[in-house]
Amino acid sequence: MRTTARHLMLMIPIVFAVGFVIGPLVIMVVVSFWQREGFNVVPAFQFDSYAEFLGGVRTAVLQRTIVTSFLATALSLAIAYPIAYLLARMSRPPVVRIVMLLLTIPFLINYIIRNFAWAYLLGRNGPINLALMSTGITHAPVDWLLYSTFSVYVGLVASYMPFMVFPLWLSLSGIDRRLIEASYLLGASPIATFVRVTLPLSVPGLFAAVIFGLVGILGESAVSLILGGAGYELMGNTITSAMNVLDYPLAAAMSTVTVALMVVLLVLWYTLTDIRSFLGQIMGRN
Repeated sequence: MRTTARHLMLMIPIVFAVGFVIGPLVIMVVVSFWQREGFNVVPAFQFDSYAEFLGGVRTAVLQRTIVTSFLATALSLAIAYPIAYLLARMSRPPVVRIVMLLLTIPFLINYIIRNFAWAYLLGRNGPINLALMSTGITHAPVDWLLYSTFSVYVGLVASYMPFMVFPLWLSLSGIDRRLIEASYLLGASPIATFVRVTLPLSVPGLFAAVIFGLVGILGESAVSLILGGAGYELMGNTITSAMNVLDYPLAAAMSTVTVALMVVLLVLWYTLTDIRSFLGQIMGRN
């Protein structure tokens, strides 16, 4: 009876994943091969939507999305890694708890409201421009702070950098301090110890942080619309535009390509890293 009950309990997350994650993805892939006739969608098996997507101007949007995703993830990683390192190696537990709490507070605010807050801060009459003019750094509002590539990157880094701190901190805090102390005893400098010991052992968490950033940004639409303006499009905006005109096969085809890129990244993470090493000592104690 206990074995049967255990199997039934294990089936719950499997059924949930199939019904609410895998099932909708399968439907999306199927619809991507259908045909649009007027305002209707007719079941078929043709590649017109993929040809329209990959052979048209939307390919440039895909390229911009990929480049933006990698650059924004790199910027976020450059900020998140030092924060996670300081929390894992040089901070006391009370400080770690406070910083982690501060990193989670923004997620208590609606995502759209947070982006509009950035639009206010970066606007011509916002606090940042007012501070620049009051200190004499500029004599007029700086226009490129908002509705530009700069503002898009600010919004993306602010949105996804906190996600990256947690896996990095988990990976760094799981490194055995005796390995680092042994490196110092052998005469290695702090930089050499970091490069040869800390950085390689934190690679699983680093991969996880990169995945969190890339996957999120690949599907982003709100930041580019609110902070980039109407003329700045990423794949999320292009997919939304196709759905607004009821071109569901094209939207499904673009979504399928985007999800395929995400799956490739996840497979790389799974094959190139050890999940147990990512969880570190927490998994080792179980």
